[in-house]
Amino acid sequence: MTRAVAQGVRTARTAQGWSLDTLAARSSVSKGMLVLIEQSRTNPSIGTLCRLADALGTTLARLVETSESPPARVVRAGEGVCLWRSEHSAGQGVLLVGSEPPSSLEMWDWTMYEGDSHEGESHIAGTKETVSVLRGSLEIQVADKSIVLHSGDSAVFAADRTHTYRHTGQGELRFVLAVAQPQLSP
Repeated sequence: MTRAVAQGVRTARTAQGWSLDTLAARSSVSKGMLVLIEQSRTNPSIGTLCRLADALGTTLARLVETSESPPARVVRAGEGVCLWRSEHSAGQGVLLVGSEPPSSLEMWDWTMYEGDSHEGESHIAGTKETVSVLRGSLEIQVADKSIVLHSGDSAVFAADRTHTYRHTGQGELRFVLAVAQPQLSP
């Protein structure tokens, strides 16, 4: 995955004709971190990747994609890219597939266990996230509001502010997540 990210960031940056300094200034990601990313020497956080994608006018899915896009892209079981791993359990967030600009949609598969949580950074203005719980109980904290979803429940919310996903039950929590961003401006 680090090689795919390195290639994706380098390709998008050079396509813009930008130096590392320019991308650092536009993304609020340090030049040192960019060097590490482009040299495949670090595995950046989801938040860092989102800031880079926003600055480059591309999608997160495009940054981590390992091949050119055919007319129809199929992602087989097990081929998604794991971009979040729990520090406490076998929990993970896997980016299954994403669409291309001008607007973008990402599909995620999340698994969490007791004590797991993930704090999401603000996306670009107008971004919405749709969540559907397949198994377990999920608490979503958006701004000062807390929503608890149980197996079979779904919700949509504005994701252009910080938000947190938290496992609130016992056993395994499984949910699917769609992130819809409006048209990216160049």
